[in-house]
Formats: sequence, C-alpha cells, structure tokens
Amino acid sequence: MREVPEWVGKHDDTKVPPHVRARIFDRYKGVCYLSNTVIRAGDAWEVEHILALCNGGEHRESNMAPALVAPHKDKTRADRRVKAKNDRVRKKHIGIKKARTIKSWRRFDGSVVHAERER
Repeated sequence: MREVPEWVGKHDDTKVPPHVRARIFDRYKGVCYLSNTVIRAGDAWEVEHILALCNGGEHRESNMAPALVAPHKDKTRADRRVKAKNDRVRKKHIGIKKARTIKSWRRFDGSVVHAERER
C-alpha cells in the first residue's frame, strides 16, 4: 500500500471527499467507532470527529472515524453539552453573568403576578 498525505479540510465546512471517507472506513475495518457495531451494506453512517470541532478538534483525516447515525447523534448531543458547560464556567470565571429573568406566574383567576411587585 502506498503512503498518501493526510487530508485536511480548508475550513470546518469542507465536505469530506469520497476517497477520504473510504480510507477512514477501511482504517476502522468497517466498525462503528462509537458502538463497535459492524457497518453493513445499506446502513447509514457518517464521518464523525473524534474530538468535536466545537471542543477544539481539527477537520482532518486523523480526527475522523466512521459512526452509525444514531450513536453519532448521541455523541454530538454530549459534545454540545460539554461545550455549553465550558462556556458557562468560562463566563463565570471572567465575570460575565447571565441576565436575570423576571419571574412571574398566573393566579387561578388568570391574573399575572410578577415577583418584583409581590415583595
């Protein structure tokens, strides 16, 4: 097998070419990176970033793996949760606070009570 240079996307939205998808699939021997399930012909699979782009990962071949659609969605959800938590901690650390919301509720008669006015 001849050596080929690693594919690196020009930007994060660059589509992964079919020949690179095939190399990624072959590197993992057709097994889903997340669920360790064999990807069969006709199964929907996607190229997944091992370290998510939003968490500092790079859009390059060495940071990609094949993943079935359902486990990939679960991992993406978890990655976004981690990113949101990191953003909250960072904002708190540098002194940026979340805007306070005005709490209100409805009484049984339908009138709205604001927490500021109740005091």
